[in-house]
Amino acid sequence: MVRPPRVLIVAGSDPSGGAGIQADIKTVTMLGGYGATAITAVTVQDTTGVRGVHPIPADVVAAQMRSAIDDIGVDCIKLGMLGSAEVIAAVADVLRTVGVPIVLDPVMVAKGGASLLDDDAIAALMALLPSAALVTPNTPELAALAGVEIDDEGDALLAAQELVAQGSRAVLAKGGHLGGDEIVDWLVTRNGHTRFASPRIASRHTHGTGCTLASAIAVGLGRGEPLADAVAAARTFVADAIAHAPGFGAGHGPLGHNWTLVR
Repeated sequence: MVRPPRVLIVAGSDPSGGAGIQADIKTVTMLGGYGATAITAVTVQDTTGVRGVHPIPADVVAAQMRSAIDDIGVDCIKLGMLGSAEVIAAVADVLRTVGVPIVLDPVMVAKGGASLLDDDAIAALMALLPSAALVTPNTPELAALAGVEIDDEGDALLAAQELVAQGSRAVLAKGGHLGGDEIVDWLVTRNGHTRFASPRIASRHTHGTGCTLASAIAVGLGRGEPLADAVAAARTFVADAIAHAPGFGAGHGPLGHNWTLVR
């Protein structure tokens, strides 16, 4: 039996099961990985919006990470919602002790518009970017991190290149928030860039797409796949999960992570 890639997920909990830790675990499991977790916050939310965020103390987040790393081991770390400068600093301290790829999804705003990152934490998050093998911002997050306006895919490419110039190792600029019949993502590294395009699926069931994509990439990197191959496979997984969403919820519904198992 081939050992599954071990992915440590550091993120917030979503009781509706569509995003956060819950989406991450589903994704990692469905793609043949082993998911361990360190929860950064307990949220109160559903598909229509976030109603409360209850942070976990920074030292407890770090202790969760160390417990998983020391006993289970880790092949890749996926960072999602971190929430505050204190948690980011604690996570950064742990990351210095491991030598595995890190996928950073810079969760700043929820699908419904609620802020999930303190204003004073943005500088701390920027300092964390160079530690990641890949950063996966959506358009609003990329605009905030790069300090520019983004109106089209060309702007997104330039903004991603700016983040790489500032020290990031690789950036996947996700284009789902931009208009058009296609979703265009740009993978920018220090060696160049690659354009990924796929038809836009007309669906309101897109809750947790960013979490799902980043976790799927983490499984690929944990398995030792080249970055571009991991991105391509993850994009396919997300598209299939959107296309087979179960139709739950009154708002932005969850994806069908387990659609291959449903009969």
